Amino acid sequence: MVGRLGTAGMLVFALAACGGAGGTTAPSAAGAAARPTPAPARASVAPTPKTGDVQKVLAGMTREEKVGQLFMPVLYGTAADSVSGENQARFGAQTPAKVIAKYHLGGVILFPANVKSAGQVVRLTNGMQAAAKKVPLLIGTDQENGLVSRMAALMTDLPSADRVGATGDTAYSRAVAEATGAELKVLGVNLDFAPVADVNLNPRNPVIGRRAFGSDPGKVAKMVGAAVRGFGDAGVASTAKHFPGHGDTSTDSHTGLPVIKHTRAQWEKLDAPPFEAAIAAGVDAVMSAHIVMPKLDPSGDPATLSKPILTGLLRDKLGFKGVISTDALNMGGVRKKYGDGEVAVRAVLAGADLLLMPNDFPKAYDAVLGAVKSGRISEARLDASVTRLLTLRKNRGFLTEAPVASAAQAAKVLRSAQHRKLAARAAG
Repeated sequence: MVGRLGTAGMLVFALAACGGAGGTTAPSAAGAAARPTPAPARASVAPTPKTGDVQKVLAGMTREEKVGQLFMPVLYGTAADSVSGENQARFGAQTPAKVIAKYHLGGVILFPANVKSAGQVVRLTNGMQAAAKKVPLLIGTDQENGLVSRMAALMTDLPSADRVGATGDTAYSRAVAEATGAELKVLGVNLDFAPVADVNLNPRNPVIGRRAFGSDPGKVAKMVGAAVRGFGDAGVASTAKHFPGHGDTSTDSHTGLPVIKHTRAQWEKLDAPPFEAAIAAGVDAVMSAHIVMPKLDPSGDPATLSKPILTGLLRDKLGFKGVISTDALNMGGVRKKYGDGEVAVRAVLAGADLLLMPNDFPKAYDAVLGAVKSGRISEARLDASVTRLLTLRKNRGFLTEAPVASAAQAAKVLRSAQHRKLAARAAG
C-alpha cells in the first residue's frame, strides 16, 4: 500500500511523462571491448488498422465511456485494490480499480511508487485490466533507459539514447528497444513513452540532453526509426516525443514555457526528420511538447494546445494517423494561460487523443464531457480520437481481450543473460 504522499511526494509525479527526476537510473556503465556487429535489422511493416471490430466496440460505448478513454492519469498504490488517501482525494475513489471503473479510464501510467517487485507489478497490471470491464487498458510508462527509467528497479540497465546513438549503429537502437519492450510486456505494460525523437541542438538543454540520440538530425532520425521497429518487434506500442521538437531550448517545460524561434524551414531541416522517420516506421503514438514555436503558430499557445501544429503539421503535413498524446498536463509549461479544465478541452480541439496526467482530473474530465455535451467538441471529433485509441489496441492485439501478464514469464525475461550482454555491447 502506498499512503498519502503529501506535497513533497507529489513532486515526483509533477516530473511527468516527458521525463525528469524521480525513479531514474544512471546510464549503463557496462563497458565493452570490441563489440561485434549486430545482425542486420529486420524489415518492419507498419500495422494495418482493422477498423471493423473497432467500429463495433465504439458503437457500444456511452458518451461518458468515450470521454474516459481519452485520459491516462497516475493512480496510487501497488495493487489494484490498494486503499490510498491520494486516490480518494484526487478521484473520489479509494483504489485504482474503483477509479478505473468510476471514470471508464482508457489508460494508466506507472511510476516508481507503483513498483516493488516483478510479481507485484504483474498482479497490479492484471488487477487493473480486470477492472476495465469494456475496453482493455493502455498501461504506459516512461522507460527510455538511462536518465528516465521508471521501471529501473526491475529491468535490465540498458544504455541511454545518447550512448546508443554514439555507436552509430542502428541495429543496436533496434535491439535495445526490442529488449526494453520485451521486458515491459512481461510486466503487463503495453505502451512505452519512448523513443525520444528530439535532436539535442542546445548544449544547455536542461530537459533533453542525454535522453536524445544525438545532435545530428539525420543520424537521430535513423536511430529513432530503428527504435520504433524494435518496439514493434516486441509487440509493445511506442511513442515518439516531443513534437514538434524540444531539442533547442534552455528552459525546462516542467516549470516554464520554452520558446523556440525556428523558422518553418529550420524546423523542417532540424526538428522534423526524426518524427518523419518514426511515422515511416509505424510508430503508434506521438507525444506533444509544451513549447511555443511562434514561427509555426503565432498564437503563443504551446504545441500541446496548437491546432496548426498538432493537426496542421503532424496530421496534415506529416500524414500521421495514429494517436497523439499530450505531455503531462500537470507541467508548468502547459498551465500558464488556462485552467486545468480548459487545458484538457483545448488539447482535444488542437488534435490530441490521449490526455496524460491532468493536474485536476475531475475538473478535466468534467470539462471535456461538458464540451462534448455543448457541442464545442463535436461527437465526430470525440469518436475520431476514440477510434484511434481503439485502433492502437487492435494493432497490438488487445482490442477486446486484455493481455495477462505472467510472473513466471517475467522471471525468465527480466534481466536475462541475453539482455545483459546486449547492454554491455550497446553501451559503446
